[in-house]
Amino acid sequence: MNVKAIQPGAVRDPQDSKAALNSKIDKAAHDFEALLVSEMLKASHSEGGGWLGTGDDSSGDTAVGMGEEQLAQALANGGGLGLAKMIEAGLSKSS
Repeated sequence: MNVKAIQPGAVRDPQDSKAALNSKIDKAAHDFEALLVSEMLKASHSEGGGWLGTGDDSSGDTAVGMGEEQLAQALANGGGLGLAKMIEAGLSKSS
């Protein structure tokens, strides 16, 4: 087994760390927008309605919740409401 030690003070390309940071900021901004859209979708319908208002369909609620999360993620990745771009701009300025 050949293990190489990490040398303290090793020369690193600053562009690599900047690109990694920008990638993390981009992912965080899109994930936050997806979360926000998902919560808006959840709030748009009444909880516990069940199938045809019977209140007996917890599996349906689970399926709808998963669908809402996937829709929110797809919206955020496709440009969404524009929140991710604003968040990225704000985080990029501060970093």
